[in-house]
Amino acid sequence: MSLNETPRGVRVHLALFGKRNAGKSSVINAITGQETAIVSEVKGTTTDPVFKSMEILPIGPCMIIDTAGIDDVGELGELRIKKTLEVLDIADVALLIVDIKLGISDDDRFIMDKFKEKKKPLIVVLNKMDTLENNNNNNNNNNNNNDNYESIESSLQEELNTPVVALSALKKQGIKALKNAIISVIPEDEDKFKLVGDLINPGDFVVLVTPIDKAAPKGRLILPQQQTIRDILESDAIAIVTKEYELRETLNNLVKKPKLVITDSQVFLKVAADTPKEILMTSFSILFARQKGDLTEFIKGAKAIEMLKDGDKVLIAEGCTHHRQSDDIGSVKIPRWIRQRTGKQIDFDFSAGATFTEDVKKYALIVHCGACMMNRTGMLSRVNRAKEFNVPIVNYGILIAYVQGLLPRALEPFPLAKMILEEDTW
Repeated sequence: MSLNETPRGVRVHLALFGKRNAGKSSVINAITGQETAIVSEVKGTTTDPVFKSMEILPIGPCMIIDTAGIDDVGELGELRIKKTLEVLDIADVALLIVDIKLGISDDDRFIMDKFKEKKKPLIVVLNKMDTLENNNNNNNNNNNNNDNYESIESSLQEELNTPVVALSALKKQGIKALKNAIISVIPEDEDKFKLVGDLINPGDFVVLVTPIDKAAPKGRLILPQQQTIRDILESDAIAIVTKEYELRETLNNLVKKPKLVITDSQVFLKVAADTPKEILMTSFSILFARQKGDLTEFIKGAKAIEMLKDGDKVLIAEGCTHHRQSDDIGSVKIPRWIRQRTGKQIDFDFSAGATFTEDVKKYALIVHCGACMMNRTGMLSRVNRAKEFNVPIVNYGILIAYVQGLLPRALEPFPLAKMILEEDTW
């Protein structure tokens, strides 16, 4: 997979916030070296958040998110601001763009406080430094400009206790310093969460069971399968891909016993039946639960199914939107499995895409997809919101394994997680 094809869910999400006409779009163009965003002197050019996949050297693959002005006005402006604030949950790094002539406003401080609450890295970008030079009749040379930038940066950084970079997006000055600042604040764990690489050794065989049904995309594997294969190859192990009905024959024909079998959750029962007990088995969804979310919380969420009562509301949430099939896993199969397991009359709500829910506390349980199209930051924000209101949350694969009685076996590659499952607590 080339850098241009790096999935959205594994890119650093870099979001730009600021008042209307602070120069957010101009900063994006300066960082990327392309006319990526529309620049206009008219306030409010950017309305809804705009997502753009880019490779920015030397940062690497990024998801750039341009947002509407945080000072937008009117009823429509309030809706735009609401959409802007939703981006806070998925941003790995935020750039707060400030027009140096106007200084730090109450709106700017509001965004800063929000990010400090979420303990996410924020860089204050003082844009339009060239206007200060113009006010000084353009008498500054480049060295004096740099001294002026550094003086303003250091004084404001001390005041705000936040990294500050001064630049001119128009003149492309200070852009290198901004890129270096972004690199310095990117969370260190961004690249440490492997899918399967820490479970296998070089030379190991890993069998991936990938059903090809009417829900599968034409001509390609789904993203979790692609990413798992890539992780196996990067670990110098051997990936063997088969369908569920060919699994038994595949295992019989291997000259060496595989270290691990990884299955699509929807064929758990058949794969468990055909995989010898001495071979470790888990699912793509459980791997993603560990990489993108909180495996401990998801296991607790699975156990909470037993506490559901008649009339409880359950939210089925997905991180992306897609065309639903007649036997869709989220809207059809999971509600059916929960009703069958509990024997209760449960009320189900559904959400998809960037919108999660504004009222977490009304739910007795949240069931979330594997989050393959989301970044870790966005998924953890949803987990943390559920924890804040003591609402159990579980992902698709763990729930499916639990209701089918297969979760103890699927957690054998993760002994500590299995201990949590076996604890006599809810």
